[in-house]
Amino acid sequence: MCKEERTVNQETNVQEKEARVRQPWTAQRVGDILLNNALLIIMAIAVVYIAIKNPNFIKPASLINILSQTAAYLPAALGIGGCIVLTGTDLSAGRAVGITACISASLLQNAANMANKMWPQIGTLPIPVVIVLAMLIGAAIGCFNGFFVAKFKLHPFIVTLGTQLILYTVLLLYVQQGNNKGMAISNLDPSYTGFVKGSLFSIGGTPIPNYVLFAIVLTAVMWFVWNKTTFGKNMFALGSNEEAARVSGVNVFGVTVGVFALAGAMYGFTGFIEGARIGSNTANTGLNYELDAIAACVIGGVSFVGGIGKIRGIVIGVVMLRLIFVGLTMVGVPQDLQYLIKGAIILFACALDMRKYLVKK
Repeated sequence: MCKEERTVNQETNVQEKEARVRQPWTAQRVGDILLNNALLIIMAIAVVYIAIKNPNFIKPASLINILSQTAAYLPAALGIGGCIVLTGTDLSAGRAVGITACISASLLQNAANMANKMWPQIGTLPIPVVIVLAMLIGAAIGCFNGFFVAKFKLHPFIVTLGTQLILYTVLLLYVQQGNNKGMAISNLDPSYTGFVKGSLFSIGGTPIPNYVLFAIVLTAVMWFVWNKTTFGKNMFALGSNEEAARVSGVNVFGVTVGVFALAGAMYGFTGFIEGARIGSNTANTGLNYELDAIAACVIGGVSFVGGIGKIRGIVIGVVMLRLIFVGLTMVGVPQDLQYLIKGAIILFACALDMRKYLVKK
């Protein structure tokens, strides 16, 4: 996007904000604000109800558990958020997490117990090597998706659905290799579990896992990429209007592949974390992670119409989802019903997002 266009857009945004401030507080305006934020309001009410129903919900140990789960799911949501900004999605995210989790776990099993090691001939690899490998594998998966989206103009839904099935097949085959024979990949090296689940400090006697700190660092990095780099500005320009972005000199192919590759790298890091966090990895590791990530993004205001989204919104979305689902478990709601609630949240959030778009249009 050229400098003149960015200046015009910035001036337009300022004028729109000033116009909203000058608008009188009519019943219709209040109603619109309540409706646009209905999902967050409903979820906040649900959190209050759960806290009243089960006071343990707001105790430090429970809150730190919610924080830990938020940190585990956040990197994948940060990745898929960029795909949604491009008016797309990524249905292969969960399987990408699963395959990188299984690969990470298989390369970081305890070498002292060779009988239960998947690859006894290669020992236990250094942790930094496995992190880089997991992120590279994830990035390669993302590049594959981005290439088909950008080159052949296929919808990301179709591309990533196909990739999801391919990855699941690869994952089923992988867990049967070496000495594993389809068993869960466990017996992890203490250095791996300590690196991920260990703690440098605690709050109220409850330790904070290291992967919470990793999630904070990744969030800061993604915020910088989205808001302070040319790549981030081009991503939003492309999501807002592809043809205008192309005319302005944006490399549409490169940005599209780059967004999906960055998302894949986030899935790879999530897989590395999940490999140690779960401790016993199977072909079902990562199942439905993309649903949680998509739901968190739409709750946080990342719009499927493209070009709209903020990192802080994604963080809020992930936190709200974890609050709800941990709370539902604590008040005795069955797991099966939680999937129904998750689906309803996604539908409601998308309906609200489309309403905002139509009103603005």
